[in-house]
Amino acid sequence: MQRQCCKKTGRMPQTVNTIRIIPRLDIKGPNLVKGIHMEGLRVLGKPESFARYYYENGADELIYVDVVASLYGRNSLLDIIERTSRETFIPLTVGGGLRTIDDIKAVLRAGADKVSLNTAAIQRPELIQEVSKRFGSSTILISIEAIKMPDGSYEAYTDNGREETGMNVFDWALRVVELGAGEIMITSIDREGTGKGFDLELTKKISESVPIPVIAHGGAGTIAHIYDVINEGKADSVSIASIIHYNYVKECEIEDDFSGEGNIEYLRNRSSFSRIHDTTIMKTKEYLTQHGLECRYPLAGVDNA
Repeated sequence: MQRQCCKKTGRMPQTVNTIRIIPRLDIKGPNLVKGIHMEGLRVLGKPESFARYYYENGADELIYVDVVASLYGRNSLLDIIERTSRETFIPLTVGGGLRTIDDIKAVLRAGADKVSLNTAAIQRPELIQEVSKRFGSSTILISIEAIKMPDGSYEAYTDNGREETGMNVFDWALRVVELGAGEIMITSIDREGTGKGFDLELTKKISESVPIPVIAHGGAGTIAHIYDVINEGKADSVSIASIIHYNYVKECEIEDDFSGEGNIEYLRNRSSFSRIHDTTIMKTKEYLTQHGLECRYPLAGVDNA
């Protein structure tokens, strides 16, 4: 059965103008990973631990993405989804390798509230319409991975930024709305993992073109960058990764042995990436609130643990 997440959060209902802060957890195998431009993936730890920590510290939603699922033609997140959904009671979006109605049904049954589609939606756009009719448009988030071309246009990519499509990002955004998508997450591959800030031009044009919520992702290196993409980029919500993942790794004891799990450079050295000024979700919300943006906080006296 799908979780009824909103009834269990113990939080105030979200208003139209409330900014959502959404940790994105990229998964490879059993591990949380992070790269730059979605490449050079480094192991950071177990995703369930990060998810639990973010939930307890004010995350509004979570996004899980199997970053190699489309490459290898599979999705292996079901066990992780089930474990996470038992311990966190905020909306959970799952993406990576979802190609059919049966794939989507399986992750919803495992505990996801929404699905994120990219590769499969571009290969077969009618899938968006089918999912919308079957599960409702609020269940569908379309992930658009964009790379800026030399002529200033933006092309949509698939397979975690590896495969070009020849499709114009803005045309595709309008099409997914017509097909029934309920939300768009726009990722600048050029900025992702760099800490240089979001692509404000890209985000603003998408946000002002479509009537559905837009989540900005890719490039946050400071809290000010998050404010900028909401204030100037007109994003409705922001999905962040490195800026909070690195804080978690620095501040929390990670006792698992990841020596056989691939690239563990960051875990071994605990060295901070120079452009990433790590922070927490609550510090981010406090900053945004101080600068006039409305964020959602846990109710006083409510224990999320």
